[in-house]
Amino acid sequence: MSLYWMVLAAAIVTSMVGQTLLKTAAGASDFAAQLFDPRTLVGLCLYGGAALLYIVALRRIPMSVALPCTAVSYVAAALIGHYGFAEPLGGMQLGALALICAGVVMLALA
Repeated sequence: MSLYWMVLAAAIVTSMVGQTLLKTAAGASDFAAQLFDPRTLVGLCLYGGAALLYIVALRRIPMSVALPCTAVSYVAAALIGHYGFAEPLGGMQLGALALICAGVVMLALA
C-alpha cells in the first residue's frame, strides 16, 4: 500500500472519529451547549485534519477514485451508529452497505 493510500485511510478514520465525537455531543441541552462541548470542538478539529490528509492523498490518487473510496465511511458510520448508539441496522441497510463495499473495492482496483 502506497503512502498516499495510507494517508487516504487516515483521512477516513480521522473523519469518522470526528463524526463520532459530534454525535456524542449531540445530546446537549441546547445548541450553544453542544457547540461549545469539548467533544464538538475536538470533532470539528478532526474534520479539519481529515480534510488536510485528504488534500495530501489527492496529490497522487485521482479524485475519481479517492472520493468514492471515502464511501467506506458510510459503512463505518452505520456500524458505529448501530453498536455505539443503538441505532437500527436492518436487512435493507446491510444490503446497501454491501453494495457500497463492492463499489469501493471495484474503484480501488481500477
